[in-house]
Amino acid sequence: MRKISLLPVLCLLISGPLMAQPTQDKTQIEKERQELQRELREIEAQYGKVKQQTSQTLGQLNVLNRKINVQEQYIGSISKEIRSIDDDIYLSNVEIYRLQKQLDTLKSQYAKTIVYAYKNRSNYDYLNFIFSANSFNDAIKRIAYLKSYRTYREKQVNNIVETQQLIAKRKQQQLVRKDKKNDALTDQTKQVAELAKQKNEKAAIVAKLKTQEKDLSKQIAAKKKRDRDLNNAILAIVRREMKAKEDQAKAEAAAKKKADDLAKKNNPATTNTNPSNPNTNPANNNASNNATAKVERTIPVSKPASYLDLNAKDVELNNKFELNKAKLPWPVDNGVVTFHYGINKIENTLLTFDNAGITIATPTAGVAVKAVFDGEVSGVYNLGDGMAITIRHGKYFTTYSNLTGVSVSKGSFVKTGQAIGKAGRDDNGIGGQIDFILMIETRKVDPQPWLRR
Repeated sequence: MRKISLLPVLCLLISGPLMAQPTQDKTQIEKERQELQRELREIEAQYGKVKQQTSQTLGQLNVLNRKINVQEQYIGSISKEIRSIDDDIYLSNVEIYRLQKQLDTLKSQYAKTIVYAYKNRSNYDYLNFIFSANSFNDAIKRIAYLKSYRTYREKQVNNIVETQQLIAKRKQQQLVRKDKKNDALTDQTKQVAELAKQKNEKAAIVAKLKTQEKDLSKQIAAKKKRDRDLNNAILAIVRREMKAKEDQAKAEAAAKKKADDLAKKNNPATTNTNPSNPNTNPANNNASNNATAKVERTIPVSKPASYLDLNAKDVELNNKFELNKAKLPWPVDNGVVTFHYGINKIENTLLTFDNAGITIATPTAGVAVKAVFDGEVSGVYNLGDGMAITIRHGKYFTTYSNLTGVSVSKGSFVKTGQAIGKAGRDDNGIGGQIDFILMIETRKVDPQPWLRR
């Protein structure tokens, strides 16, 4: 009995599931890598600007930390791509092996048909095969068999050629994958070297800042004081706005009640016509409508969650502001975030401070500072070493501090992108800098996710 090799069968069984397993969406890996490349280029440009402005400052260290973080993510994405290519190469090798075994089987079968055809190459044999039929129908079947046999041989040849072409194609794809892997490995080596360079640069900056710890401590103390004064000023403005809206709501409610009482007094009959449904009397409806026409709008009986949500214009602003998360324009062009929202810690020191918003460095002092959204200026105030502006957008408040040359006044309405002042100098007196704060009523939130990337 002829032994049948189980290896090609095992390859067919194994290769199917392997080829179907997605190691990771290649499109997603490529998209992630391109996004990291774009972000890395942006940070590189920003870091170059900060480096030109200052020498070994906290701002420079923060941008460099961000650059190192993205660099590490980028190297990780290259590793993912290399693993994906390795998986493709392995699965493709399995596929080539399977196709090669299939080709060997096709050639073996075709060789047998050639030998058989050679042994029966005489036309006499074909005629004898047909005329030896027992009946006319049997002869027709034998002719059809001979035709199908010829077709089968042609199909065998076509299968062999197609399989050879498929193997050649797979091998060519393997060469492309190997070139791609070599390019990725080269890029990875380059990026690892760049990361090492950045870490060395960071170590030098940290060491330099360590020697300036006393001066930095004074700067941070001054910043904390400015932040406290700014925070108190903002909270006072927000509470004043909320109180004004609450007083307005109460005044409108009192006016409505007074109008309702006047309507009842002028039409006493309407109060007893149908006690269960006072709105069924047309006279009562007309009187009530005439009275409430003097009121700007109806105030709900229950206390609202926020008085800043009562006015229709404010509600519209709130909705539009919320829909623009991650789409708001930056308050300055070509700005670089040097201090993030929340706790900022200076490495290798005990110095920390809590940032109420984000600190943005500008290429130079005096660049235009712009409103990030439509709103009303709620306050323009002087903090001693710079001006600050707070703008209300419904229940959202944005504050821009460390300004000079303020060009708006309290109560004025501003549009998105409108210049409201100029950026003041940074703590080193070299570049420009502003602090940008976002609050939802009295609650501070991180403004960076709201800004356009």
